[in-house]
Amino acid sequence: MYTPSDFRKGLRIIVDDQPYYVVDYQHFKMGRGKANIRTKLKHIKTGAVVEKVFSSNDSFKPPDMEEKRMQYLYENSGEFTFMDSTTFEQVQIPVDNLGDAKWYLLENEEYRVLFLDNEAISVDLPTSVVLTVVETEPFAKGDTVTNITKPAKLETGLVVKVPPFVKESDRVKVDTRTGDYLERAN
Repeated sequence: MYTPSDFRKGLRIIVDDQPYYVVDYQHFKMGRGKANIRTKLKHIKTGAVVEKVFSSNDSFKPPDMEEKRMQYLYENSGEFTFMDSTTFEQVQIPVDNLGDAKWYLLENEEYRVLFLDNEAISVDLPTSVVLTVVETEPFAKGDTVTNITKPAKLETGLVVKVPPFVKESDRVKVDTRTGDYLERAN
């Protein structure tokens, strides 16, 4: 059982007998009353976003979800295909269900695919991934102002802001929760 104090982005909960995950939450307290939590929830299956307010003593069950390690194979007309390496069973996940996760998927890599009612609904990503820079502007001497960044296109099509010393074919570590550059990878 979860309480509102357990809320974090991505937490999966059951509200009104429907599976949701927390997109955003904010604690607020009005006067002498008890604390409340204002949330933005996204329905796991339909993608509909709702806003709800909960009191601090509400409780929630986690949805009955199953995880399987599956290999990402390819994307075809908005559907991402994954394969179970032991049974060779393939499942497709629509791009709408993946959201921003599509920018961090590399072909032939294994990911945890989440199933609800025997239907593949999304991918659980690691907190960071290493991707190769395929396109970026060259470093210009004299650009030594602190915190200067430049855009870099990565192998999956994602564009991130990187420091000026990063060049094409460098491998960089990217935070999958925020989409921010973390560091250059070896």
